[in-house]
Amino acid sequence: MRSESATTTTSDELRIQIPAGGQVVGTVRRPADGAPRGVVVVHPATAVPERLYTSFAEFLATHGYAAVTYDYRGTGRSGGPREHRGLRMRDWMGDDVPAVAAWVRPRFGDVPQLAVGHSIGGHALALGHGSRGLAGFATIASHAGVTAAIPDRAERARVGLILRVVGPATARVLGYVPGRRMGLGEDMTAAAMLEWSRWSRLPGYFFDDPTMGAAADAARVTGDVLAVGFTDDPWATPGQIDAITDHLTSARVERRTWSPADGGVATIGHTGFFRRGLRESLWPELLAWLDARVEAAPPQGDGAVSLRGKKSRR
Repeated sequence: MRSESATTTTSDELRIQIPAGGQVVGTVRRPADGAPRGVVVVHPATAVPERLYTSFAEFLATHGYAAVTYDYRGTGRSGGPREHRGLRMRDWMGDDVPAVAAWVRPRFGDVPQLAVGHSIGGHALALGHGSRGLAGFATIASHAGVTAAIPDRAERARVGLILRVVGPATARVLGYVPGRRMGLGEDMTAAAMLEWSRWSRLPGYFFDDPTMGAAADAARVTGDVLAVGFTDDPWATPGQIDAITDHLTSARVERRTWSPADGGVATIGHTGFFRRGLRESLWPELLAWLDARVEAAPPQGDGAVSLRGKKSRR
């Protein structure tokens, strides 16, 4: 955790070419005083910029981990949504997530590798994208985004209006979705919104999409999984988180639900876990889980190589 005596960190920019087109831009943070004891890739949520994860990544780096954060193609630093208008949510999960994992693997091949997936980032891991060879992964607020399952009536109506009316309409007319104006986070690609809209109407979310094969993919995932939810998250309710983890039939799944009181804050919601206010309370809880996976991991092979790119010191 950050303090005046905390270990300094170094950061490097990463750029990964995606075979399907475009590139992912992100950041690698590492402890400055030695080799990392493990590496954690943070896979982001839909329309959530990389900068949300900066403090959490620095926290991990001060505790001996290399931490990787990035933006999906068509968001943030990884290109504009207009130029990537055809990118779907499945493309982020099936192309971007494994590409980042594949980039990390040889560069940190001598230490245990882990991942933290926020919302759709957790979906990708739960479907086996980017989870090969991990010592474990945690999902944060990763749920089946079924609009009808949102318990609060006003929030259900608001989300329904965005996902069924306003979002699809702007996607078709503008060729992208102005997420900042709509309170969704970053602007996003048209195809991602249209796919999100369609999945949100299915009782089983993407598990009911016959073109996904999601149930079979999830059933093949093995290893340790920590699925975290929050009592004040209006979307990722316990039932909707279970709708994802129930398909992880070959994995060892641990479920935790934290409240704002557990974190000593007023609210957490769907994105608040990665804000600095939890660095003294809930971040150490997740860190302890990651540490346990590292300690239990078998010895890793050789193959780490140095990083190259833009550097800064913190």
